[in-house]
Amino acid sequence: MNDTIDITVNGQLRAVSKGVTLLELLGALELDPRAVVVEHNRTIVRRPALGDVRIAPGDAVELVHFVGGG
Repeated sequence: MNDTIDITVNGQLRAVSKGVTLLELLGALELDPRAVVVEHNRTIVRRPALGDVRIAPGDAVELVHFVGGG
């Protein structure tokens, strides 16, 4: 029994656990949700909804993280 699914993250194929949320994905990638814009299947997901959106096989996730400095 396979407990992972394949998705695309920033153009790269990646295996993730079945039923994972966008918030859990960010945690696994060690990204702070306060410093990331998340696009799920071409739709921007607002921070309060990251824990509600579950990733399905074949989904595309684009992550843009901000770096401070000047």
